[in-house]
Amino acid sequence: MKIEYKLIKNDNKARLGKLKTNYGEYDTPMFMPVGTRATVKSLSPDELYEVGSGIALANTYHLWLRPGEDTIKKAGGLHKFMNYKRPILTDSGGFQVFSLAKNKEKDITEEGVHFKSHLDGSNLLLTPEKSIEIQNKLDSDIAMSFDECPPYPVSYEYMKKSVERTLRWAKRGKDVHNNPNQALFGIVQGGEFTDLREYSCKETVKIDFDGYSIGGTSVGESKEVMYKMIDDGIRYLPVDKVRYLMGVGDPIDILEAVERGIDIFDCVLPTRIARHGQAFTRNGKINLNNARFKEDFTPVEEECDCYACRNFTKGYIRHLITTKETLGGRLLSIHNIRFLIKLTEEIREAIKDDIFLEYKEQFINKYSK
Repeated sequence: MKIEYKLIKNDNKARLGKLKTNYGEYDTPMFMPVGTRATVKSLSPDELYEVGSGIALANTYHLWLRPGEDTIKKAGGLHKFMNYKRPILTDSGGFQVFSLAKNKEKDITEEGVHFKSHLDGSNLLLTPEKSIEIQNKLDSDIAMSFDECPPYPVSYEYMKKSVERTLRWAKRGKDVHNNPNQALFGIVQGGEFTDLREYSCKETVKIDFDGYSIGGTSVGESKEVMYKMIDDGIRYLPVDKVRYLMGVGDPIDILEAVERGIDIFDCVLPTRIARHGQAFTRNGKINLNNARFKEDFTPVEEECDCYACRNFTKGYIRHLITTKETLGGRLLSIHNIRFLIKLTEEIREAIKDDIFLEYKEQFINKYSK
């Protein structure tokens, strides 16, 4: 089966929903940890289950290069290859290849994107058809359309051409998608331009995807512009399909996006900052490299139920981080992912009780003080 989304209730625009998948049912809003190379960095599947992970992500571009989609297909697909027994979403590879395409005017063509491999410098071409073919073989539960990821800022004229090309690519990708157990999501682009977001949204919905993503955010724009992009991109999406905001994992951004009607999120942020000694707390981010934590023998967060907070102190984790012991980054990754998943759990309860806006205000006041 493909995924099925059911809207349970609204609290203003905030949505409580349920996703039915081949690997069980999961509530939304939901934060999805990123497993770029078929692993969430340093965490085992069992550790992901313990922190409450539902859908996890894997990266099409990286898995295409190593070990290759045919190898993963021979292994029985991504679920068996990485032994993850919950749903998996694969991105299109677009974000990575656009960052590798040096000459935007020359390397981005109607056919696809020409770029050099970051591994050996070989010349490669990724097309909408190839992206979908790879994802079909990876056998993820959700595949993403191949879209152009314009930088910020760009001119109106460039963005208009980009949106048109992304729509043509979306149709081409859907035409070759042939995995009956895999949902395919369309991606809304349009940058900061309200009319282009509306056009992209309406035309993408006409193609009729299983879910929709708002792309092109969190690429260097201000928070005000980012939230406007979400408002412009979500306004014309169907209420009976899941809504995905790509690449967003800041706690306040998640709250702002939920208020606007977003259902699912992903980001590398919780593991990336963990490797540098940083942790989310209810009172904002902390950096355990700071000397003031050397003799702090309390958990990263007293009320947190994660493995790291139940068993270790800030002083010990700081020791691991400053001596470059791998366990330090692992423990903070467990904590940070649990923090964002717990945030979405509490958001769901708040929507259920019709107090989401009050919850949001209280969280932000404490987090930002």
